[in-house]
Amino acid sequence: MKMSDWADAYRQLSQGAAAEPGRWRTEKAPHLREIMDSISDVKIRKVVVMSSAQIGKTEGPILNTCGYYMQYDPAPVLIMQPTIQMAEAFSKDRLAKMLQDTPALAGLVNDKGRNTGNTILQKIFPGGHITMVGANSPSSLASRPIQILLADEVDRYPATAGKEGDPLFLASERLTTFWNRKEVYVSTPTIKDASRIEAEYQHSSRGEWNVPCPNCGAMQPLTWSGVIFDPEDLGTIQYVCPHCGAVAPETAWKKGFVNGKYVHEDPENPVKGYHLNALGSTLAQWKEIVEKFLLANEEKKKGNIEPLKSWTNTKMGQTWEEEGTQADENELLKRREWYRCEVPPEVMYLTAGVDTQDDRFEIEVVGWGAEYESWGIKYAVLYGDNSNIESQVWKDLDNFLAQTFTRTDGARMKIICTCVDSGGHRSNQVYKFCKARFHRRIFAIRGSNDSAAAYIQKPTKTNREQAYLFTLGVDTGKSLLLQRLQVQEEGPGYCHFPKEEEKGYNEAYFTGLTAEKQVLVYKKGRPYFEWRIKDAAHKRNEALDCRNYAAAAIEISNVPLKKPEKQQQGATPVPQRRRRRRTNGGIL
Repeated sequence: MKMSDWADAYRQLSQGAAAEPGRWRTEKAPHLREIMDSISDVKIRKVVVMSSAQIGKTEGPILNTCGYYMQYDPAPVLIMQPTIQMAEAFSKDRLAKMLQDTPALAGLVNDKGRNTGNTILQKIFPGGHITMVGANSPSSLASRPIQILLADEVDRYPATAGKEGDPLFLASERLTTFWNRKEVYVSTPTIKDASRIEAEYQHSSRGEWNVPCPNCGAMQPLTWSGVIFDPEDLGTIQYVCPHCGAVAPETAWKKGFVNGKYVHEDPENPVKGYHLNALGSTLAQWKEIVEKFLLANEEKKKGNIEPLKSWTNTKMGQTWEEEGTQADENELLKRREWYRCEVPPEVMYLTAGVDTQDDRFEIEVVGWGAEYESWGIKYAVLYGDNSNIESQVWKDLDNFLAQTFTRTDGARMKIICTCVDSGGHRSNQVYKFCKARFHRRIFAIRGSNDSAAAYIQKPTKTNREQAYLFTLGVDTGKSLLLQRLQVQEEGPGYCHFPKEEEKGYNEAYFTGLTAEKQVLVYKKGRPYFEWRIKDAAHKRNEALDCRNYAAAAIEISNVPLKKPEKQQQGATPVPQRRRRRRTNGGIL
């Protein structure tokens, strides 16, 4: 049974969830028919939908798929939303209403019994279950064998699920045991070269929604360039056919939508991809599209480009082209602040990251507060020939890492963990240096070639010196750092930088910190985020690596980064010296 036939026979649209509640009729949204039928086709393993908003992609490819695999072809289903909160909202506002208002589904899930196993995020039915997760929660993506993966709004997913790697990759790994597995990726696109859904679409059959001209009947996709309107009078909005030149109003064009079809650029591709914008949807009004464009264009004239970006994504279903996903060095440079101290009072621990080059070491000391709020403490470069472990520059590095830093309350803080790069430069010397300083938690690290690798992996001792060596998912770490650099308000994840010149945070530092941009690429048919140097002006990325290694060091330390509990009223204050010993937060 095709999914569109199932929906026409059984699906009921809920009050408040649709403009016209009641029986589902695919003829009202003809652009969804082929998409739904591809999902129910057992020969098709993967379906990609890149579209504008207001096309019914949640009701069709997501909810109708749930209903189909509950009532007609029971299977374990995983629905992934960008966050846990969005997964809960989807369950309460969309899925629960469909289960309640569609008679064929109403009795399949027992939410009333105590021991049914049903929760907000999991609905069990005969022959399967629907589990809802957030892409930001790595624990919810693991150890769940599933047959059907429904990934909604994939362009809103974080680049990495915690420290575990790409959330889409983690979820797709749960499908390997099923011969009839199915992946459905649905999203409005965002930024060109960083859009997951665009990359998936480009590697699919690339189907474009085409509709017939009301005059000559020529099939064509509707594009913004063909829309004709008077900005002073939006009473009549028309579209010109590029084939015959005829101009017709919205109503005339939409009458022919029922005869529309997807034209696939690569029809033999086993991955079926679909694209359409709001102009080709029966569920969107052209007047609203034009009004939003005019408002966005006015904002653009004032220097605010964000509304036009949003309009391009949500109305045209297209990516916005810019330089890629990257941190802005000028914004970070402006962010610098006067510490007027060596270590700010909020800092709980210090770590260091060391990048090894043939003629120098570059080092950053980072202070960590509650919930990964961080403070740059010092950035330094130690020059010298480090080919000989007995040379002066190695002694300088040892002395630098052994120094203490004074916090505003007078506490002298030491570096509790250091990661030293051993990949490509002076590997054996790094191993020997770190092995002798294991008691100070100075560890050798090497980056993984797997861009989807977990951030911190189990250490090994297989090198010649038998020193502990941590393999890092450096791309995962860079994705975490990018997320933190984009935090705008002080608090969890926010990155502070000092203005004091002697601390080393000059323009060159920020050029290095932002030297790379994040690009979505494919390897063996799988999407991965890859980090690439922006341009010739940003070819030195040591500052980025140092911050990445310092962040890895706080993870390796496994120290708590929670907000300190407020002292209860009337409680006896803990003596300062005793508190220092008990917390052992790098305080001597």
